[in-house]
Amino acid sequence: MGINKVILVGNVGNDPESRALPSGTTLCKFRVATTEPRFKDRETGEPHTEWHNIVAWGKLAEICGQYVRRGMQVYIEGRIRTRTYEQDGQKKYFTEINADVVEFLSRRDGPAGGGGGRSTPSSPPDDAGGTFPADNDDVPF
Repeated sequence: MGINKVILVGNVGNDPESRALPSGTTLCKFRVATTEPRFKDRETGEPHTEWHNIVAWGKLAEICGQYVRRGMQVYIEGRIRTRTYEQDGQKKYFTEINADVVEFLSRRDGPAGGGGGRSTPSSPPDDAGGTFPADNDDVPF
């Protein structure tokens, strides 16, 4: 037995992309940046920023698609999941966070620190499959 749990607090880097799967379940994807001020780039002296690919399913995906916007600060609880896909005959790996909880720490149109909302249930449907092929991008996100 093991534990696969991730907690992130960061800023949304892009407006979410939502779509309905053939089963009717909603899928929503967006990116979140976390910055660690104590780890700085040797050349620039800038704090290190890590980008995380977030995936939400079902009702949580619907809520994220409606309320999450670029620049918002969010709290995410979820699980790490690595997917594989093939591109030009090469196997590629893609890591994402399957969100179980998304809490809005800032409003869509305002600064951090107010108007938060909490949304929870999210799990991939049976027709989610083990891989997501690239739509028109190099990375399937």
